[in-house]
Amino acid sequence: MSHLLKKPQHVVKSEGVTIVHDITGEQNNLEYVGFKVVDLEKGSFYGEQLNGLECCIVVLTGRVDVKEGEEIFENLGTRDNVFEQKPTDSVYVSNDRIYEVKAVTDARVALCYSPSSEQLPTKLIKADSIDVEHRGKYNNKRKVHNILPDSDPSANSLLVVEVYTESGNWSSYPPHKHDQDNLPEESFLEETYYHEMDPQQGFVFQRVYTDDRSLDETMTAENGDVVIVPKGYHPVGVPDGYTSYYLNVMAGPVRKWKFNNDEDHEWIVNRD
Repeated sequence: MSHLLKKPQHVVKSEGVTIVHDITGEQNNLEYVGFKVVDLEKGSFYGEQLNGLECCIVVLTGRVDVKEGEEIFENLGTRDNVFEQKPTDSVYVSNDRIYEVKAVTDARVALCYSPSSEQLPTKLIKADSIDVEHRGKYNNKRKVHNILPDSDPSANSLLVVEVYTESGNWSSYPPHKHDQDNLPEESFLEETYYHEMDPQQGFVFQRVYTDDRSLDETMTAENGDVVIVPKGYHPVGVPDGYTSYYLNVMAGPVRKWKFNNDEDHEWIVNRD
């Protein structure tokens, strides 16, 4: 199995709290991005002290309360399944703060991290404030929920989006990359993809490769898997009959999403 493909681990943290993924630390070859998925049973709590990290808490499913300092955001979350395809609530918490998530119902939350040194205000990102964008044409169509885009100054480093790709379509396509710290031409952003499928027995193909092919991995990602993109192009193909969901987390030295397509496939963009 590719070292870039991470399967769910389901490690019990405490009563009612299960860590599905913990993609943090040097062993994951990521300097700027950290990612966790946590399952919470109704009434359970999960919290952290953010030492030198900022965090975007995304309520994937279920309902939760989030507390940070004197601020309490209650009954967050809008869906029981990500494939309801409606935006959800999120909370941004800056570095060196302490937060706590309480499950109002059974819930799954994604925790998106990046190193940070400048404290910013804690912010509720309400579902009804999220821009919904439709990208692509032909068999390159997807719907994007821009939770924390680079146009929103609420974070120091983090960029967070949700993407839906319908049956038989390609996403993150034509293949593009953002692995050069060379603005304004291109930005350096590491990335993670958290995948879900509808129906759940589905799969997608994701390739991660560089121009010189020093990195060239093609993976079969199944429901609940995470793919790490430290560099390179990273297209996703969705088989007939299945719908793909993924949550993207990106971060780098500059909070700007500026990518370049693979020149061999640039012609796809210019079709009539």
